Amino acid sequence: MYYENELRALKRSGRYRTREVADNTLLDFASNDYLGLSHNKELHTCTCQELSTLELNSAKASMLVNGYHQIHYDFERALCGANGFEEGVILGSGFNANIALIETLVRKGDVLFMDEKYHASGVLASNLNSVEVYFFAHNSMCALKDLFVKFPHAKRVVVAVEGIYSMDGDILNPEVFDICDEHDAILIVDEAHSSGVIGENLMGVYDYYNIAIKPNHIKMGTLGKAYGSFGAYILASSHIVEFLINRAKPVIYATALSLYDTLLAHNALRYMQENKEDIKREIEFRQTVIYEELGIKIDGLIVPIVIDDNKKVIEIKNELQNLGFGVGGIRQPTVPKAIIRLIARLGQSSDELRVLCKKIATFVIK
Repeated sequence: MYYENELRALKRSGRYRTREVADNTLLDFASNDYLGLSHNKELHTCTCQELSTLELNSAKASMLVNGYHQIHYDFERALCGANGFEEGVILGSGFNANIALIETLVRKGDVLFMDEKYHASGVLASNLNSVEVYFFAHNSMCALKDLFVKFPHAKRVVVAVEGIYSMDGDILNPEVFDICDEHDAILIVDEAHSSGVIGENLMGVYDYYNIAIKPNHIKMGTLGKAYGSFGAYILASSHIVEFLINRAKPVIYATALSLYDTLLAHNALRYMQENKEDIKREIEFRQTVIYEELGIKIDGLIVPIVIDDNKKVIEIKNELQNLGFGVGGIRQPTVPKAIIRLIARLGQSSDELRVLCKKIATFVIK
């Protein structure tokens, strides 16, 4: 067998992975469906009703051929309005969005400064086209400043950070905005885990910190998490979006995002805007439950519980599953130390969350 030795090594180290069909009988504290909108039948029904009035069911082609439809345009404009950006483009996934941004924007003579805990899709993109990339210590603005000192003559500098980091669950240091503005560096903020979760209007860290949007700012977000749909978006100045549309391979060479996913996400955005106060109260209460039961303060809805043992983390995950709770068991190399990743999502009740936390405490609090 071609990869037998490699697979055997993965099994020995506790890093072997399998696909598991989702068990909908479990209480879901594992998925990134932060607001529980994947279960919202009203959003699904109204999306299907609107689509049924159209002459077509799918995008049919790439955005630059014949696949860009009014549904795409309307959602892009709504996202720009909600987030304060000039222009936007939607595409197939957050993974593709990071490939599009980094592979396209970092040109010859440019340098990329990336947080060491940036998403794997961004790290992969930095390996394309001989991108000159330098990783800085997680959320350390001193380390970022040192890189600017070290490379004063770069043609352009692109900085890539996350709004809320997907595994640690911690929030972006706001000083990064001032640093990038001072150096006129292009700033990419991946808001996959912060959009829909934090901010006065639930739009993420730009909203949370009340950042005035500038031409060097880029916001990327996903639609498969808080929005309960699928796909991603990039928001930026008209100039940058124009360049992406002309050069980004995931935009040019991929079929446009499905009409259903686009419209479902648009309806989810409306839902967030219309129910933001109730949503914020529910999020804050779950953060309180986490602190009361586990002693962990969280910025969003991600709760990382360090176990530091690949095999033990799967044992705990399986034991919780036997009790009716679904949680994430995240192992190396995704994280430096194996964690139970609990998502305090609104799709499950706060009472169910509290019971789960008490169960987890018996495993990790001695």
